[in-house]
Amino acid sequence: MPKPVFSEERCKGCELCTVACPKKIVVLASRFNSKGYRVAACSDESQCIGCMLCAKNCPDMVIEIHK
Repeated sequence: MPKPVFSEERCKGCELCTVACPKKIVVLASRFNSKGYRVAACSDESQCIGCMLCAKNCPDMVIEIHK
């Protein structure tokens, strides 16, 4: 089962990953990183299909998909 892993300190909250996710499970969390940006997170890992579109669209390489 694929599992998205986020490097929250690199996230700038650009939301490109949220737009790219076909399942709409990548969202901006309510928490902030040390730079003051809202971070991307997965709302339901069990729904992740491992397509990697979120990771491919992230300009800062925040997301990895672990299988």
